[in-house]
Amino acid sequence: MNEFVAPLSPLNIGLALLPIVVLVGILYRWKLKPWELVYATSRMITQLLLVGYFLAYLFGADNISLMIVIILIMITASSWISLHTIRPYRLRLLPHAFLSVSIVGLLILFLILIAVLSITPWYQASYIVPIGGMIFAASMNSISLAADRIVSELKSNSDYNTARNCAFQASIIPSINSLFAVGLVTLPGMMTGQILAGVPPLIASQYQIVVMCMIMAAAGISSAIFLVISKDTFLTIKKT
Repeated sequence: MNEFVAPLSPLNIGLALLPIVVLVGILYRWKLKPWELVYATSRMITQLLLVGYFLAYLFGADNISLMIVIILIMITASSWISLHTIRPYRLRLLPHAFLSVSIVGLLILFLILIAVLSITPWYQASYIVPIGGMIFAASMNSISLAADRIVSELKSNSDYNTARNCAFQASIIPSINSLFAVGLVTLPGMMTGQILAGVPPLIASQYQIVVMCMIMAAAGISSAIFLVISKDTFLTIKKT
């Protein structure tokens, strides 16, 4: 396989969009929300193209101050998005989400960069952005599931410990399922990308093991911390 992956032409990308067109047709036929998918797909394409141009610049910078700013933006964005399922309580819980994502995300990020991968210097954008993105996204998704579930449980008059346990279990189900499925049902994105780029499959699988461990840990520990430090807030919510 070639050392570098060949770029895709607009025609190639257009062909990849054909199944989306079929799905839009199904939504239209069933009188659902086809334009929502059209908007989401258009936004996805625009965002990824802009990110591609931005990362091309960023990867050539490797400036520690810029990396710190990027990390803060990623943590803030993931913390805010994680609470979208409970918008009425978003502002009250945002500091808790930010703290949970920061503590777990940064510890795991530096563990991977410094101890596991031995990156020198550690603030290389080509490592921080993709690895940090996976870690913070895992925390974001688990906190989102945990927050939504615990509010639902408390509104159903469950006691706090029962609600917390149900919420925590729900928050880690997707990550646990991915551990079961990896290699059998799917090849994850990082491993697929490395293989397409010509990396030997065994080496790609070793890196994917590291990725799966960090995602599972980020998801579980961040949601646990969030549930613990948000206890008083959730008990107040239950009374309202």
